[in-house]
Amino acid sequence: MKNLISLDSVDSLHKPEIEIGELLTVVVVRAANVVNDVRENIRNLTGGRMKHYEKLIEEAVNTALENLEKKAINRGYDGAIGVKISNPMVVNGAVEVIVYGNGFKKIHL
Repeated sequence: MKNLISLDSVDSLHKPEIEIGELLTVVVVRAANVVNDVRENIRNLTGGRMKHYEKLIEEAVNTALENLEKKAINRGYDGAIGVKISNPMVVNGAVEVIVYGNGFKKIHL
């Protein structure tokens, strides 16, 4: 994104000019292509990298982070702190990702 917003994985910024806000959460669920899903299940039997699922998970994580950034902006925050990404799970041909963190505002002293 082109906005200068901060998504930080540290749990706190020890700075007096930072005000911690509410918990922000984002859930992204992306469906796998049925044909690719069958191919990945066969690959699971024979071994090897499951590139389709890797790409699907990467896209879901990136989408979730972008959505968290948008949510922080829409709520008037300068960023999010303590950003965590849940273990992406592949369930029934879909990927679920949960991303969360606390919004924060910079206080101009």
